[in-house]
Amino acid sequence: MTNKPTPSIIALDGPAASGKSTLGKKLADSLGYLFFDTGVMYRAITWIALQHDMNLRDEAAITQLAQNAQIDIRPPSKDDGRSCDVIIGEKDVTWDMRGEEVDANVSVVSAYANVRKALSEQQRRIGMRGKVVMVGRDIGTVVLPDADLKIYLDASAEERSKRRYNEIIARGEPADYDEILRKVIERDRIDSTRAVAPLRPADDAILIDSDELDVEQVFAHVLSLCK
Repeated sequence: MTNKPTPSIIALDGPAASGKSTLGKKLADSLGYLFFDTGVMYRAITWIALQHDMNLRDEAAITQLAQNAQIDIRPPSKDDGRSCDVIIGEKDVTWDMRGEEVDANVSVVSAYANVRKALSEQQRRIGMRGKVVMVGRDIGTVVLPDADLKIYLDASAEERSKRRYNEIIARGEPADYDEILRKVIERDRIDSTRAVAPLRPADDAILIDSDELDVEQVFAHVLSLCK
């Protein structure tokens, strides 16, 4: 019996705080692939807009920005905790775009249909290079519909909020579970009801519910699908 080749293009989707990024990074490291969390592109556009004091509610202006910005995602060039390099033009903005102001506004930017279309084209260009684990909310359905392997990682809003709460507490920072749960539910609402590319599993995606699974169990299962 002939062994199937290891999938070169892997799409990993799911709601906020489902563990996609943790799983995707472990999988990419194991396979020697580029880890590409597409959320960084929306963060990059939000950061550029904020740097130029643009009105984030001006969809036409933000769309034009997304169409013109040249963003590249590359393997990490520095051992400083980054999972990839985010390059705008020739500027490394990997850490610049990680501030609270970007956190608070990225959902607005990522909901714009034409912004998603513009950035999807850039994401597809990078993904088609191969040897990539691409993480997001519309990878298997829109960005890379022909991906070799599609995973949809899910968990209840309560479980996802509990994990995020525990992460914040572990860092020694204050956290309010009820507030975290409210934000997770609101993010789910935004992601699943937007007009373009709403959050949903691709028809041929493998669904994994991680409510009763830890990180290592999910990773072992997905890795077995790759080899």
